[in-house]
Amino acid sequence: MIQIASTRDIATCRALRRAVFIEEQGVSEADEIDDQDDTALHLLALVDGQPTGTARLLIHGHVGKIGRVCVLPVARGTGLGAAIMRAAVEELRRHPGLTTARLGAQTHAIGFYERLGFTATGPVYDDAGIPHRDMVLEL
Repeated sequence: MIQIASTRDIATCRALRRAVFIEEQGVSEADEIDDQDDTALHLLALVDGQPTGTARLLIHGHVGKIGRVCVLPVARGTGLGAAIMRAAVEELRRHPGLTTARLGAQTHAIGFYERLGFTATGPVYDDAGIPHRDMVLEL
């Protein structure tokens, strides 16, 4: 059973992000941990009661930024990532005045986000040593 909900359990979200971004992908802790966690909205995905994925939402004016999206390897390919993204977009749609969802996609994941309705914009850029491209979705 999959459950996705907002959470204040930042420690669990950070543990998932550490496993995926720092340990698996080699992102430095300095690049992964920042001062925005305290003001962000965090989504936590549980699979059979076990923390398995997360995403972080930041609100800047009329734009909602979806970031730090990750799923543990055991649950990749199951649709959990897409479910987290749909939950993130729905959460942003509940905020009055937001017109756009934005994210920075690792280039290998652009097709995943395109299938969810996002459109790539701008050039490829480096973020923590990994090529990324901005993507947007009108809310």
